[in-house]
Amino acid sequence: MRRSALSFCAMGLAVLASLPAVPVAAQQEPAVQPEKWPAPTWPRPRDPAVEQRIADLIDRMTLEEKVGQVIQADIASVTPEEVRRYHLGSILNGGNSGPGGDDLAPPAKWLELADEMWTASVDRTGGRTGVPVLWGTDAVHGHSNIVGATLFPHNIGLGAANDPDLIERIGRATAIEIRTTGQEWTFAPTLTVPQDYRWGRAYEGYSSDPALVSLYADRMVRGLQGEPGDTPLLDGPHVLASTKHFIADGGTTEGRDQGDAAISEDDLRRVHGAPYQQAISAGVGTIMTSFSSWQGTKIAGHKGLVTDVLKKRMNFDGFVVTDWNAHGQIAGCTNASCPRAINAGVDMYMAPDTWRALYDSLLAQAKDGTVPIAQLDEAVRRVLRVKAWIGLLDAPKPSERAFSGRFELLGAPDHRALAREAVAKSLVLLKRRDAVLPLRPGGRILVVGEAADDIARQSGGWTLSWQGTGLTNAHFPGATSIWSAIANAARQGGGTATLAPDGRWQGPKPDVAVVVFGETPYAEFQGDLKALQLRPELRGHVEVMRRLKSAGIPIVAVMLTGRPLFINPELNLADALVVAWLPGSEGAGVADGLFGRTPFTGRLPADWPLTAQADGPVLFRRGFGPAPAATWRPLPEASGVAETGAVGVFFDAGRPSPSWSFQISDATGNSTRVTQVPTVAPDSRVQVTAVDHLRQEDARRVAMAGGAAQIVELTTQMPVDLSRETNGDVMLVLTIRVEQPSSAPVQSLVGCGTGCGAAVPLPELSQPSPKGWQRIGIPLKCFARAGADMSRIDAPFRIATAGALTFSLSRVALGTDADVISTCGDRPK
Repeated sequence: MRRSALSFCAMGLAVLASLPAVPVAAQQEPAVQPEKWPAPTWPRPRDPAVEQRIADLIDRMTLEEKVGQVIQADIASVTPEEVRRYHLGSILNGGNSGPGGDDLAPPAKWLELADEMWTASVDRTGGRTGVPVLWGTDAVHGHSNIVGATLFPHNIGLGAANDPDLIERIGRATAIEIRTTGQEWTFAPTLTVPQDYRWGRAYEGYSSDPALVSLYADRMVRGLQGEPGDTPLLDGPHVLASTKHFIADGGTTEGRDQGDAAISEDDLRRVHGAPYQQAISAGVGTIMTSFSSWQGTKIAGHKGLVTDVLKKRMNFDGFVVTDWNAHGQIAGCTNASCPRAINAGVDMYMAPDTWRALYDSLLAQAKDGTVPIAQLDEAVRRVLRVKAWIGLLDAPKPSERAFSGRFELLGAPDHRALAREAVAKSLVLLKRRDAVLPLRPGGRILVVGEAADDIARQSGGWTLSWQGTGLTNAHFPGATSIWSAIANAARQGGGTATLAPDGRWQGPKPDVAVVVFGETPYAEFQGDLKALQLRPELRGHVEVMRRLKSAGIPIVAVMLTGRPLFINPELNLADALVVAWLPGSEGAGVADGLFGRTPFTGRLPADWPLTAQADGPVLFRRGFGPAPAATWRPLPEASGVAETGAVGVFFDAGRPSPSWSFQISDATGNSTRVTQVPTVAPDSRVQVTAVDHLRQEDARRVAMAGGAAQIVELTTQMPVDLSRETNGDVMLVLTIRVEQPSSAPVQSLVGCGTGCGAAVPLPELSQPSPKGWQRIGIPLKCFARAGADMSRIDAPFRIATAGALTFSLSRVALGTDADVISTCGDRPK
């Protein structure tokens, strides 16, 4: 019998939490042959005067100042005073970070914080060198962290547009909007070449074709940074760019984010290295290493790739920065200590919430020789050289620079027009009948689907928040949903448009139905799929389309997606089907295509699958589009894969996902698997019944009688590795309704095998829930801090209490969009 979480409590989880982490021994990195890699020409010759200035600065710097220059902290975890005290070289705003803890703060607050950070960094009292801090931001499809900014299509849509000039214009517009709020650096463009579209970051890649990605790399870098030259970037409408993620993040096995690219060096160079040649030739100032590995070695710790190939052979003379706490994944390292990264050639650690501990360890390692002073000096020299190139060393405070405070440029009409143009050019027509497209603006148009009037959904991840979730249309002033764009066009043409998410209408029969469907927002590993198909809960539109079809209504389907997916049923039912990708804030671009104001010119940036199998047959080859008007031959509607649960979902609609078990345990430690309802524990102290949440019986009510220890849990015989999810803001999110608060303390626990586990307080279950259903999030890092081995979790959800408690549970999944966040118990809520 498996040990229940009650026994963990008896063992004393505080003891587990106090055990030190056992470092993984550093393995031998796979060798590379640098001489086989191309040697692009670096376009920024070193200026002797600048080099002397940098040398003088380094000579004056204390060891503490040098260490500070190579560390980057997140604004949610650092204050201006700490930037000054620790001499930090850089800050960033993560996907869920904002001024004063508000990631939806108005533009003026961002600029105000930029001034505060800069002022603190340049303090030269007491002999400090006072090097200005550099602020980086994820402006990956426009200045997408700022309310009111222009949101361009995500990169996969831009790849479908196949227009290099467009890419450079988008880079230029994005740079201008970034400059209004005082930042100098964007972590873009992404130069991944995705090979498996189950990968949750696939939409960040322009194409699976390295030639197209290479062409775009050159033009986007020039759009952001301008032409390489003597004029400092900050004197003009430009920002520092950062190509990412070096290298082969799109080549990992099974499309797993932060996974391993088990490919040859030839494929590494030929497919995934090609775009970096063009970016370096264009003078990109920084390059971000990948979370992922090549042949088992994390890129950020691979000296052969970072130093011998990138810096020496490929002549990159900017600086190298890691991804979010990625150094902690290197063998032999932790988030708090990783000399191997800088010794491999990394110049700046992105240590958003671990920077203090990293600062202390790196300072000690520089003193004892673990990190040679020459290696540290070289990293500092590269950081200072880039700061000198962009003009940061001599620039005034952010609010006094060109374009600062000109908030009218956020979402400016010409920028929105450019984004609208990009949307229209990105549309790929997979199927059509001339009778249904273009739409007649004077007709009766029925607009169907929950995605039709949802700007957040059409914008995808990396939009105002990391995952792009928890947003409404009110968060997008000036933006246009697909529904509103269609309604405007119909009204101007003398027709009518009706929004009916469920496809039901009243009055005269519609002339045509536009059905908008597709993916919901996600970012990074949250978007990893097991198969190339929409999750089951996102397929309700198919039945709606069948109903419309049986009523004799022509159907134009519009798909919102970050990747090609199996949609044979939709293709069979629709009279026309348009892939709109993730278009961003300008839904009018979709309407332009549907109403024939712009022709369909988009072409697939990757193969479109015939089945949901990752390596299965292809329906449409890369480059297909627009579809000719032709007789349609029905496609097979079997996906070719067994139905599987979504990645990171353990319990949904009141049922455990495949390979997971829902169990209740009594005071004696006996466990009962819940396979039907009602279910009662052997001692009758825990009862499970069915209740309704969104649909009939799609949740489970758990009633605990109290008086003795009781537990509810989800378990598996196949442990999962949640270490990558722990490295960030990911939470275990419970969709729950507290009906009778517990009369005793409640703990949330995770299990990681026999004798391994961790617990954190869950006071939210000991108090009334006036909102009814809510999402309570427990940061995974809380369990890690308490001693859990997050690489082998076999019980991600356990609720234990000795009190009387009744709650209903609908879903348990990884996420970031909790209504209520339960802290780790080490600080006030």
